[in-house]
Amino acid sequence: MTCHRINQIATLFAIAIAATALHASSALAFTFEAQQMCSGDAMRLCSSEIPDIPRITACMVRNRHHVSPGCRAVMDREAAAATAARKREAAAN
Repeated sequence: MTCHRINQIATLFAIAIAATALHASSALAFTFEAQQMCSGDAMRLCSSEIPDIPRITACMVRNRHHVSPGCRAVMDREAAAATAARKREAAAN
């Protein structure tokens, strides 16, 4: 597998992680930390789903208990931030 292909897969996975955390949010962004901490898990657990972002997202959620502690921490932190943002948005409306 070429380095370029691995980078593409890592980027798609990072987007999927962000989509998992932000699935109800209108903003879609991913962090460098998520890419660094979760790319290996995506390749190990969900490589058959690449490049389909919704399927990668579902796969990572389904395999949440099998991801590395670092990836799980990023997923938890981003999910908490998304929840807080949704609450602020709802309170503002």
